[in-house]
Amino acid sequence: MSTPALVALVAIALVGIVSAVIGSVGVRIARSTSDFLVASRTVGSVANASAISGEYLSAASFLGIAGLILREGADALWYPIAFVAGYLALVLFVAAPLRRSGAYTVPDFAEARLSSPALRRMCTMFVLAIGWLYLLPQMQGAGLALTTLTSLPSWTGVVAAGVLVVLTVIGGGMRSITFVQAFQYWLKLTALIVPTIVVLGLFMSDARSFDRPAPPHFPADTTVQVRTDVVLEVTARVRLDAAGEIDGRPVQGRVTWEPGRYEVAAKTRLTFATGSAVPTVAGAPTTDRAWLEPMSGDAPDQLLEIYSILVAGFLGTMGMPHVLVRFYTNPDGRAARRTTVVVLAMIGSFYVLVTFVGAVSRLYTPELLVSGQTDAAVLLVPTAALGNGWTGWLLGGLVAAGAAAAFLATSSGLVVSLAGVLFTDLLRGRLRDFRLAALVASIVPLPFALLITRLDFALTVPLVFALAASTFCPLLVLGIWWRGLTARGAIAGLLVGGGLSGIAVGVTMFAVLPSGWLGVLLYRPAAVTVPAAFLTMVVVSKLTRAEIPPGVDGTLLRLHAPERLGLTHDRLDREP
Repeated sequence: MSTPALVALVAIALVGIVSAVIGSVGVRIARSTSDFLVASRTVGSVANASAISGEYLSAASFLGIAGLILREGADALWYPIAFVAGYLALVLFVAAPLRRSGAYTVPDFAEARLSSPALRRMCTMFVLAIGWLYLLPQMQGAGLALTTLTSLPSWTGVVAAGVLVVLTVIGGGMRSITFVQAFQYWLKLTALIVPTIVVLGLFMSDARSFDRPAPPHFPADTTVQVRTDVVLEVTARVRLDAAGEIDGRPVQGRVTWEPGRYEVAAKTRLTFATGSAVPTVAGAPTTDRAWLEPMSGDAPDQLLEIYSILVAGFLGTMGMPHVLVRFYTNPDGRAARRTTVVVLAMIGSFYVLVTFVGAVSRLYTPELLVSGQTDAAVLLVPTAALGNGWTGWLLGGLVAAGAAAAFLATSSGLVVSLAGVLFTDLLRGRLRDFRLAALVASIVPLPFALLITRLDFALTVPLVFALAASTFCPLLVLGIWWRGLTARGAIAGLLVGGGLSGIAVGVTMFAVLPSGWLGVLLYRPAAVTVPAAFLTMVVVSKLTRAEIPPGVDGTLLRLHAPERLGLTHDRLDREP
């Protein structure tokens, strides 16, 4: 194993060891059900904000956003904007009332608000679907990091991440992972700040510019191993050596590509000389100037996609189970609001750094535009910019540690939220042990992460947010702010929003999308599915207004009244 790979492996192992040691603190003090589910609602604002930021900034944020910036340029900036703005929606509409509900989980809140066991069961199904779907890219991100940095098979990263997450969660539940995720946030931030400062110094002295009406070029002789079938677009003549299959024909030796598109099969090796123009994946900006300018493609379709991204990010955040469960851990509603404001500052700073790394990776790792493995940009920039020396290796190890913290933190939060639902709903009366529920929550997505071809973060994450925005967002907003919501209205809205977005998820992952606005809506469905869910809940609730729960006014008063009035009821179960 090479020195850079060994350094990266040691860094990843240290993150796992330190996380386990910190989590052991939670093991010693977690003694009740409340400790495991909501840390007995005693987490302070800053600690909770650090933990929330740690679990929210997932592998998709740490690796995927930089990859999107590298590939799509200015148009990709809408993703971090949408993900940060989601916490603004949380602080405005949900954070404090949700904390005052006294619930442990989203299904718990739904039944407390509308007194419907059927609605609770449906919410349970959607929590599990969203959580397990979001766990897939986290586990596969672990595999990507290990393969990219150490050349070990990706399954080892998937399995190792699963084992570490299970050990952390079953040790002390929410109490344990609060400390772990807070540590992991600051590690991730450090893993971006230090390389950013170093690479920024190199970038300032670099004569190259982004503002050129030409494609990027290779700074040195570069060999690219294509891992999956890809369609490449060329805007300037390129001479290269190829070994494999191009446009359905075997190729071995010197090749000249004229401007156009070329289908390159998996396992094909492409070698480019210094200064050669960089082919890009079809659909991405082909020149630096087009990459730098927003709306460089088909304007109507791009606008529709941007609106859907903003809707999914802004409203989907409040529907993510691992985000919502964190607000149950605050001592009161005021603390929940303060936590959200601090989170806005923390994740905003993080995304600024990721955006910079994604931009400079176009200069230092252009080969990723050819292979399509743009998610690996953050991992490769330090050594690409600094070369094969101890400085580059150590910075690469620090980034590897940050990547490990990213997928471990989010996976832990997801497993806790899923285990909480399994413990309080599906497994009640048969498997009344939170630790076993956590084990089940971790095992279910593991075979899918191992068997399914690695999914692009840019594809899966917005789809998960769209599903959350189309289900729990309407339920929470209307359930908190509108007394007219009925159980049948909520169920109908969940079925419409969840059904439409679920169809989009299935079609996008397993079928070829049509061109035009229909393909955009299948790829980014939130612009249609979220309004449809809201409208369905309102219309059906109006038609069934006779079924409005009789105690709705008292329930809403408890959600909105200050805690000092003594109306909040926390169900702190002290079972060992």
